[in-house]
Order: sequence, then C-alpha cells, then structure tokens
Amino acid sequence: MGKIKILLVDDHAVVRKGLISLLEDEENLEVVGDVGSGKEALEVVPKLKPEIILLDLNMPEMSGMETAKHIKKLAPSIKILVFSMHNDADYVLKSIENGVDGYLLKDSEKDEILLGINTVYEGNKYFPPSISAILVGAIQTKGKAIAGPKTSLKTDVLSKKEKQILKLITEGKNSKEIADLLDLSIRTVSNHRANMLKKTNLSNTAELVRIASKEGI
Repeated sequence: MGKIKILLVDDHAVVRKGLISLLEDEENLEVVGDVGSGKEALEVVPKLKPEIILLDLNMPEMSGMETAKHIKKLAPSIKILVFSMHNDADYVLKSIENGVDGYLLKDSEKDEILLGINTVYEGNKYFPPSISAILVGAIQTKGKAIAGPKTSLKTDVLSKKEKQILKLITEGKNSKEIADLLDLSIRTVSNHRANMLKKTNLSNTAELVRIASKEGI
C-alpha cells in the first residue's frame, strides 16, 4: 500500500516545518511538498499530485478559501483539510461552502491531526468535536443550516458506549480527552465514531452532533 501524499500550504515556514517534523515518522504518510502561498500551491499541484492538502486560511495574495475553490476545480479528487487558528463559525461555514473536506485547529494534538488526515483520505468529512460544537452553536443562535439529513437520529441503533462517546463529543471533547475519560484507547474511540456514522447513515461528525444536540443526547 502506497503512502498518502500530502502538500502543506501555509505562509509561516515555522508551521510547515513543525508539521513536517510531526508527520515524517508516520509510515503511511509522505509530505511531498510545502509552499507558502495559494498561488504556489496551484503551481505545484499538477506536478506533485498530492492526495491531501493541509491548508491555512489566512495567506497573502490568495486566501485559503480562494485557494480551496481553485484546487477543487483543478483537481476535484484532492482532499483539502483546513489547518487554521480560526475557531469562528463563519470561517468554518465558508470553508465548507468552498469544498473543504475537513477542518482542524492549529492547536490540535498529533492524534487529532492524524485522525483528520486518515478520515478525509478514506473519503469522509472530518470536523473534530470542538468544530462540530461551533457549528451546532451557529445553527442554534443564528438559525443557519448546514447540509444534512432532516430525519431524527435512531438512538436505538447505538450502543451504550457509543451514546457515552456521542454525549462527550457534543460537549466539545476531542478523541484523546474522551479516551482518557472512558479509559479507552484513541483508536477505540475513533472506531466507535466511525461505527456511529455507519449505523446512522451520516457522512460526518458535524451532522451527528447537530442531530444529537437537537434530540438532547
């Protein structure tokens, strides 16, 4: 099985170096390039053929939003994972509108970053609990809606442990925090999250949290 090819796009060299250091020891990942602007990203994508792009939002000349939009037109199969300092609902919603596949904050722990990368690579969307909580808050306070099924969540299909994990996700806990609280491994938590999406026929955690919050889970 080949390595997942990753391109880093961030105007801060120290951030790119930090990510390279963090990812270089992962056997299934390969950082094929790192650039400091959206324009550079558009230039190197055809040559480097990355499968995933970790993308900053605030960059000179061309914003991350605009970069994501152009990349999705240039190469729709590339997965885009935002890597930003902004935990504001407007940034998250606009990123989704521009076709990103996931959203990570720059203070995310390594396990969260790796989970995000592997989740979007497998064709799923990834929004960690902290971002999902922000989206739910935006829906509740501003009446905004994100795409997703309108049906109720069939809680009877979830196990007791899955309901426990889901409740912690709605409270904004990340995978490591949930693992520590329930005395589980991070991989076990990740497997439960994937199983919940499969059982409820939902495509991402944000949808799961939205419906769970609505039903008071």
